[in-house]
Amino acid sequence: MADNIQSFIKELAFEEALTNHLLGHGWNEVMMTPTEEQLVENWAHIIYDNNREIDKLGNHPLTASEMQQVMDKVNMVGSPYEMNRFINAQEVCIKRDNEADTNNCGKEVYLKIFDPMEISSGQSRYQIARQPKFKTADEMGGDRRGDVMLLINGMPVIHIELKRSKVDVSQACFQIKRYVHEGVFQSGIFSMVQIYVAMTPEETLYFANPGTEDRFQPQFYFHWEDFNNVIVRDWKQVATNLLSIPMAHQMVGFYTIADDKDKTLKVLRSYQYFAVSKISDRVKETNWDDHLHRGGYIWHTTGSGKTMSSFKRAELIAKSGDADKVVFLLDRIELALQSLDEYRGFAGESDEIQDTADTSVLLAKLKSIDNDDRLIVTSIQKMSNLKEGAAISNGGTITKELLDKIGKKRLVFIIDECHRSVFGDMLVSIKHTFPRALLFGFTGTPVFEENAKHEITTETLFGDMLHKYTIASGIPDGNVLGFDPYMVNTYDDNELRELVAFHQIDLKLKERNPEEAVTKKTVEEYLHLIDQDEELAKIYDRFVNQLQMPESYTENGRPMRGIEAYLPNDIYQCDKHHLVVANDIMKSREKLSKNGKFHAMLATKNIPEAIAYYQLFKHYHPSLNVVAVFDNNIDNSDGGIVREDAIKEMLTDYNARYGMNYKLANYAQYKKDVAKRLAHKKPYIGIENDHTKQIDLLIVVTQMLTGYDSKWINTLYVDKVMKYVDIIQAFSRTNRLFGPDKPFGTIKYYAYPYTMEQNINDALEVYVDRPLGVFVDKLEKNLSNINQRFLSIRDIFHSHNIMNFAKLPETREDRNMFAKCFSEMTHLLEAAKLQGFVWEKSEYEFQHGSTYTKVRMELDEQTYLILLQRYRELFEPGDPGDPKDPWEYQIDTYITETGTGTINAEYIDSKFQKFIKNLYTEGPGSEMTKAALEELCKTFATLSQKDQRTALIILHDIQSGDLHLEQGKTIYDYIAEYQISELKKQIMNLSEATGVNASQLINIMSSDVNEQNINEFNRFENLKLTLDLQKTREFLKKITGTACPPFLVMPKADQLLRKFILDPVAREYILLAWLHDEITLENAASFPSPEETTANLDVESAEEPVPNIDKIRCCIKNILKGTLADVAPYMRPQEEVLDSVFFVLGKETLETLDGVGLFISRAFSNLFVKEASIVDKHVAFNLLVTKFEAYLKKLYYLMEGKEVAPQHEGDPVTWKDVIHAIRPLWTLKYSEKQAYQTLYQYLLMVKEWRNNEAHISPTASEQEIDAAINIVITMYFFATGSCITELESNGHDVETQANIIPLNSRPSKPYSLDAENSAEYEDIYSEGMMMVAERISVQHLEEATRLEILKSCITKLLNYSYHKRNAVFCKLRHWEAIYRVAVDYGFTIDGDYSYFKAVIDGMNLQDLPYTLTPNFLSNHHVGIYTKDLKDWTSEGLEGKERSEYEDIKKCADVFEAIVENGIREYKE
Repeated sequence: MADNIQSFIKELAFEEALTNHLLGHGWNEVMMTPTEEQLVENWAHIIYDNNREIDKLGNHPLTASEMQQVMDKVNMVGSPYEMNRFINAQEVCIKRDNEADTNNCGKEVYLKIFDPMEISSGQSRYQIARQPKFKTADEMGGDRRGDVMLLINGMPVIHIELKRSKVDVSQACFQIKRYVHEGVFQSGIFSMVQIYVAMTPEETLYFANPGTEDRFQPQFYFHWEDFNNVIVRDWKQVATNLLSIPMAHQMVGFYTIADDKDKTLKVLRSYQYFAVSKISDRVKETNWDDHLHRGGYIWHTTGSGKTMSSFKRAELIAKSGDADKVVFLLDRIELALQSLDEYRGFAGESDEIQDTADTSVLLAKLKSIDNDDRLIVTSIQKMSNLKEGAAISNGGTITKELLDKIGKKRLVFIIDECHRSVFGDMLVSIKHTFPRALLFGFTGTPVFEENAKHEITTETLFGDMLHKYTIASGIPDGNVLGFDPYMVNTYDDNELRELVAFHQIDLKLKERNPEEAVTKKTVEEYLHLIDQDEELAKIYDRFVNQLQMPESYTENGRPMRGIEAYLPNDIYQCDKHHLVVANDIMKSREKLSKNGKFHAMLATKNIPEAIAYYQLFKHYHPSLNVVAVFDNNIDNSDGGIVREDAIKEMLTDYNARYGMNYKLANYAQYKKDVAKRLAHKKPYIGIENDHTKQIDLLIVVTQMLTGYDSKWINTLYVDKVMKYVDIIQAFSRTNRLFGPDKPFGTIKYYAYPYTMEQNINDALEVYVDRPLGVFVDKLEKNLSNINQRFLSIRDIFHSHNIMNFAKLPETREDRNMFAKCFSEMTHLLEAAKLQGFVWEKSEYEFQHGSTYTKVRMELDEQTYLILLQRYRELFEPGDPGDPKDPWEYQIDTYITETGTGTINAEYIDSKFQKFIKNLYTEGPGSEMTKAALEELCKTFATLSQKDQRTALIILHDIQSGDLHLEQGKTIYDYIAEYQISELKKQIMNLSEATGVNASQLINIMSSDVNEQNINEFNRFENLKLTLDLQKTREFLKKITGTACPPFLVMPKADQLLRKFILDPVAREYILLAWLHDEITLENAASFPSPEETTANLDVESAEEPVPNIDKIRCCIKNILKGTLADVAPYMRPQEEVLDSVFFVLGKETLETLDGVGLFISRAFSNLFVKEASIVDKHVAFNLLVTKFEAYLKKLYYLMEGKEVAPQHEGDPVTWKDVIHAIRPLWTLKYSEKQAYQTLYQYLLMVKEWRNNEAHISPTASEQEIDAAINIVITMYFFATGSCITELESNGHDVETQANIIPLNSRPSKPYSLDAENSAEYEDIYSEGMMMVAERISVQHLEEATRLEILKSCITKLLNYSYHKRNAVFCKLRHWEAIYRVAVDYGFTIDGDYSYFKAVIDGMNLQDLPYTLTPNFLSNHHVGIYTKDLKDWTSEGLEGKERSEYEDIKKCADVFEAIVENGIREYKE
């Protein structure tokens, strides 16, 4: 705390000091502890005093009913946004009922309540209410007392919440939020509060009233800063500068903004206020009669809200009368994208903002003397066209007399984004046409001499800089975000250096022998030349070892050209580069977009580049929502035709994807729609919940890289070279505030990366006072800081001898430090997760030039969750008898409030994603998948029972391939979808059974229905009228088990419908009774619901398909016909190519190499022998990708008789070593044939997939995964087919083992014994597998052991299938199958039904579909079922009996297989 700041131990003393200070700064009355009623009465007196005119109130005060009319108007206002408009409307209308006022009684009169211009003058009254009494909405909460309220004309417009010294200011914010939660500010006179102030002696935050509790956002809590953007800490200075009169009056009247775009009340930040006031002062001081005056410019960083403040200033000048016309100038593209509506949103309802459709309208508005035409919004292009002799759109020309007449007016032009180079000449033209006008510019990137090139500097155009607020101030203030930039090298630096060096050598050779043609040489030939020629060697050394990479740099004071200056012009415009960029974007997309929540922009060099990228993404990544926007001017050239075709294609795709109807003629409307969709603005508010309506990636050239705002953009990909203004403007598309999910904007740049890196640094030197403050910490620093915070926390707990963080430390100071460290650590974790941190990885390695550093994490996820629980406990109330001081910990609302639910949800979803990853990479039967499933199911404990059951069904559907994952969806999203779908099915079942109208029933159940409002607007009675009485009578008979007399049908239907609508449990019982013969409403509770019968989950090993070499060959042949068609003429015949891979798979070599054959063969079988699900395809793809390198090693061994050797002895063998060893693969990159270049791109994709831990996203479409599989398979067969000659040279005949697929380990036979396939199973599993010659009995075992085995087997039967449609034990009659097998294997004695029933009851089996009833076996164990299972036959059975037999037999077969396996496992 600074020594000169007065501190207060008691809050009351602080309150008194603040009051006394305000009394010396414009406030003149104090009210002590007023009630709401007293404040209303006080307001009534002031209204009367200010409206004594004869045509208003005269000498007759407001009656109680008249004041109630005023309060009714107040209570009709629904939000602070509307209240601001109510107050600034200045008057309220009532109907007089005071009979003493004979002039006005019975008439409507307009009463003045506020005048923004009457500051410290006229009728304005300024009062302070100390400790106003609040009534909470909940009587149980009791009454509250605030600290200080500031009243203007009796209206409480500013509420101040105070906290004593050493208490964090966040506590005051939280106290305000608590009042809102309790309903204090929701109605009555207290709902008029416009601004909240949270104040301690050392820190103050102020913010506009957000309205409801859920709209409180800490990023919009502002510090008051001085003119130089230094935070004012001292409460006295804050009170003087912010809360005094006239400032407080101006804040309510001028500097709050009711933004119509999002219906939100906003308040200017301090730097915005200074900018607005400086312009206002300059206008007031202007001598309009001379031509020497100049305006000035405001330098406020992009993203800081300069458009809002510049427009507000224009509006205020117009209202003040200090100018005759205020013209707000925008670029025409900006005006098209942002639209006039954006700016109208800043104005009040009474403010007229004039659009200018053409020059004639613009001229008319400029000539007009109507006050409504004082504020005009138009484009700078249109304004600059107003010149003598110019044509007017409705006919005629502009005359000098007309321009002189307009020019005599006091004109003020305010130009937003005034840095644009195109504005220079236009502004000079406007200044020349209207020499008396004042020009003010707003920009985040002024043009200075350093970066002016051929442009006019901003100062030359506008005059002095009036106020500055750079990005270096905006980031620490929390008004904009910092950047996290990454250089991405799409080419190896050494390769580029060699490329340039070899080209320079060619030039030197040409210089020596001009007549000799330059021929392309191999690397070896160039190196040979260098060895023989000293001059060429020097050239090579200069470019490979000496020059730096950037295009230009300074060395020892001399300008130098670097490597990137010598590169071919098209090196960053070719398909190879584009594909690497696209792959990099896709590789990190899920992480950077937070699973699709945020969007990205890709900035390209020119329109052909944009088109190329659009088509690339469309071809390779069709599931990504990609849109492009660029200039649509089309000329008569080949390029114009290509551009027109591309735009048509884009519009067609956009229309199909989003259901729109844009054409070339309304391309401008298309751009506007893109801008709104990307920003989630009307009509696209709320699309974050529907990925199909979002844009994932916007491809641009220059448009929308400046002046466009969307907080939903968090990533910018740059594939062109930018400088100065363009860099800051483009980067700033990502820096809009959002919340904890968006800690910074991510930038990745690709083309000429070293030049871009240098340009970025140059731009920061010009535009940022403190360049290092613009970039956020990288992952290495963040991880180190996380460790540091954790170690501090650990030391705190250890100092109290608290092990494993089992409880909180006792002392206040240590708890305070723990809260601070934990809050900081959590926000560091959020940033680190975007940069690549995952809990599953405990050690990270970072490269710094030629050295490496490692960071090992000191904490794991479980420890973090324990600490999170301790953190929450800080804010839980203590025992009633143990009063606590007010909280002194810095509350992190993201963690304590939102986080309680959100963090749990994120934790569950992280386990869900982990399970999906393992399922798709390792397969359903792997131990890793089983472990991940177990971990996930443990987290389900926080879900409701219904949600748990639904979640398990979802997991089953994912495994079976019935549910395809969608980008950005969480487990909670799927649960909600499934339950909505289930509800609709229930409604349709009831509709089918009773005839009730399904649409009406859905409408009722979709609303917030309860017993009191069920018949709102007679909807329930109307619903009953839709019942089919005959159907309903049959329905009632079925579910109750008894016939229903006609006269009771409607009363019973009424009861039943009410239960169905209001009670989910009753709803399930009703449908159970309808769908199952053996169930009625009376016994439905003893039967499980359909959900429960499907909610048992276990991951079982997938059934291995029987190898079918012919089918595999046929499928692969069809793939290769397409992918290798262009290179087939240069390869062996296709049959030999096919033989070659199977030969390699089956040929024995080394034990370390041969295992790869099993995995690849399984992948082929799972893909091509059976009908592959999406899970099968993912698993097979991952096998093929991860085993590709091992396969190539085996291929090399067969060719050369030795293993692949590393480049340097002692090093491990790398991917590069292996590719180098297989020459057909290594030479692909050097081939000039397009077909081989395509294969080279395939090879790069395989490498990228191999290096990417997830290989390919689980949300990839089936089309994408099929394409990826085809690419990998192609590379297997190309590599091997191209090496057949080498294999033969080493003595191998590829046809000898071409039909052998190694199956070194055979899968266990699944429990399912499909009768139709039993013969096939007999062949496959004949040798010691599941089939046995004679039955094994357990009669000789002890009873406890027998029953243990039986229980285990029944449990496995229950878990055999976890979806109802696949369940084999799902009916009561299936107990017959279980009983029969139990008898045959000696678990029980045939006929002793009581014993068997007692045994089953004693097992306490969970999730039984039906309970075994006492008389079931004695009634049903007859006929064929009394025989041994092996003697069962369907002979003589027909119709229903045969169907039931087959159903029971299927269950018996499965159970017998389970029992066989269970007994064998016991004996082993």
